[in-house]
Amino acid sequence: MRKLFNCMIPALVIAVLMATAPFYDACRALGDDVLRVHIIANSDSAADQSLKLAVRDRVAQACSDYYLGCESKEQAREITAAHLREIGQLAAAVVREHGFDYPVSVEMAEMYFDTRYYEDFTMPAGMYEALRLRIGAGEGQNWWCVIYPALCVGAACRMSMEDGLSGGEYRVVSADRADFRFKVVEWFEGFLNWFR
Repeated sequence: MRKLFNCMIPALVIAVLMATAPFYDACRALGDDVLRVHIIANSDSAADQSLKLAVRDRVAQACSDYYLGCESKEQAREITAAHLREIGQLAAAVVREHGFDYPVSVEMAEMYFDTRYYEDFTMPAGMYEALRLRIGAGEGQNWWCVIYPALCVGAACRMSMEDGLSGGEYRVVSADRADFRFKVVEWFEGFLNWFR
């Protein structure tokens, strides 16, 4: 019985890996086609969290204007890089308007994200390129979304998630959030991120 059990465990692991491999490949490909935004609050105080949301609203509004006519992630990246300083100044102005003197840092970064469930989409865990804004000490809860294809900036790019992603990638983000493969990908990507 013990030998049978010892044989079943590796077989089960191999079966799970084989069933998940195409899904995992599509999840990894999303990193090449998605641009995210990540805003980190100074702290978890109510005032700092409210400030983070005010910065989010102003940045999303500005990005809607910047990305009019945007048709690819590469174009979205170039637009973001061209407006990086303006985005930082805009965020700093919001901070001052709310009576704070926190510094704001803005950068384009390659970073790890956990699985994120939106109303109609699921973004699997993995490495993504992101516009990252850090307010003050950047020790508070964060907010993130997808800039391209436009998920959190309205119809800025005039492109839906379905239009902006390949068929396999769209099937991943529109999969049922209870799909066990998201957990397998999150565990594996979390393991890889531990070594990064």
